[in-house]
Amino acid sequence: MRISVRVRPGARTDSVGGCWAGPRGSALLVTVRARAVEGAANTAVLAALAEAFGLRRSEVTLVSGARGRDKVVDLDGDEAVLAVRHTALLS
Repeated sequence: MRISVRVRPGARTDSVGGCWAGPRGSALLVTVRARAVEGAANTAVLAALAEAFGLRRSEVTLVSGARGRDKVVDLDGDEAVLAVRHTALLS
């Protein structure tokens, strides 16, 4: 399952939840403590998403957006379960 996320690096805590209405449609909001330096924020985003969706870190892959705040991420798991969790996290 592919989802769009909006990242806020340098936050006080790591969290996943909320909706960001961007120019390309709605995206799941992910905040991470890591700064956007040398891929640290990307690594933290993937780890936070894995935890939020109950997946192993290896089941979460960055598809696009490595250098920006808007990213597309592939989640490898049961699509029905992931879709329900995604909807819950967006609200």
